[in-house]
Amino acid sequence: MHGGTVVRRLHLNAFFPFGPIYVWDELERPEQYYEFDGFAQLARTAERGLFTGVFLGDSQRLREHLGRITDTAVTGRPDQLVLFSYLAALTEKIGFVATLNTTFNDPIDLARRLATVHTLSHGRAGWNVVTTDNAWTGENFRRGNYLDHTHRYEHALAHLRTVQAYWDEELGSASHPVLFQAGESDEGRDFAARHAEAIFSRYLDYDQASAFAADLTARLGRVGRPRSDLAIFPGAKITLGDTRAEAEEKAAEFERRTWTDRRIRAVLESVWSRDLSAYDVDGPLPDVGPADPEQTVTHGVVNSRDQPLRTVGAWRTLAAERGYTIRGLVAHLSRTAQFVGTPGEVADRLAHYVRTGAIDGLNLVPNAVPTGFDEVVERLVPELQDRGIYPAEYAGSTLRDNLGLPAPVAHRIPTEARS
Repeated sequence: MHGGTVVRRLHLNAFFPFGPIYVWDELERPEQYYEFDGFAQLARTAERGLFTGVFLGDSQRLREHLGRITDTAVTGRPDQLVLFSYLAALTEKIGFVATLNTTFNDPIDLARRLATVHTLSHGRAGWNVVTTDNAWTGENFRRGNYLDHTHRYEHALAHLRTVQAYWDEELGSASHPVLFQAGESDEGRDFAARHAEAIFSRYLDYDQASAFAADLTARLGRVGRPRSDLAIFPGAKITLGDTRAEAEEKAAEFERRTWTDRRIRAVLESVWSRDLSAYDVDGPLPDVGPADPEQTVTHGVVNSRDQPLRTVGAWRTLAAERGYTIRGLVAHLSRTAQFVGTPGEVADRLAHYVRTGAIDGLNLVPNAVPTGFDEVVERLVPELQDRGIYPAEYAGSTLRDNLGLPAPVAHRIPTEARS
């Protein structure tokens, strides 16, 4: 507390989605996106900038496009817990959050592996609890579509309780890894309110972020938890410049270089389920319908429950109303909120988000590997510190300490409230 008010701090996580978010020709070898040395440089830079954690997504099957492994995105990465064991030895304070699926992982094996990383790192591990009922992923485990969509969180809760029981025995009741969650549905939000300590959000627009925070606050209240019990982390990119115009041009150039014609066309192919290489991306939408009206053949990026006929119809209407070419439509569909401006301007915007409780942190995506956090650490962090919303040093040595979290939810909230 300070002057009778809550002193809010911004947390930054180094976040690595699968992409495609990189300018592929900037590195000599694409393998550098997978190599441990690149992750090590990014993690050390993040720790120098007092980032709270390193956050990795996961995929239990390589991503495909039109029945082939996609070559427009990073389709896989090293095993997170093996990588985090390596990075823990090279760092001292930064945390490590692994996305691990409850549907196709054995709970005791998952609990043991996470506990190992947590012990090796002296309390710096976190678990992003996710579910899936994706039959395409399940085929890798010979259990395609075995879990009904409506039961995925019921299954996740049973899985979580088994993991927590193991941790109670192995780690002690006060030393659990921090629980993150990334569900967007009502069930996912309720699961987060009952069990999670941080949540990955997709809302970066201020009004949407505020509404999401208000919704979670209400859900938390119903199970006896304060808003401060759950940190909200939207994913974000930051582009800085000496002037607003320079920053905007850098952001636009990055978009131009990453949104190649092939990648633009692939967005439509993922819904049309057919090769559209004969169509000019600066021309109108294809004059043919989707090859399969009920199921796409792109997996891992596009939701496998998409309805191609409905999607194509909506896109045709939008393109006709606004005069979009294929390029224009994809630009509209892919436009995301981000922070672009001078370090001072971006710091002011972030200060407003944090002080009003709209967010608690950012899962920050680097624009490059392995130098993608350099500018944020060197130019933005000092501005955030000047505004009193960013720490001057780590609060402690564990991820729980550095997030300012109390004891694990499982040991503070009655079981009936978390059911």
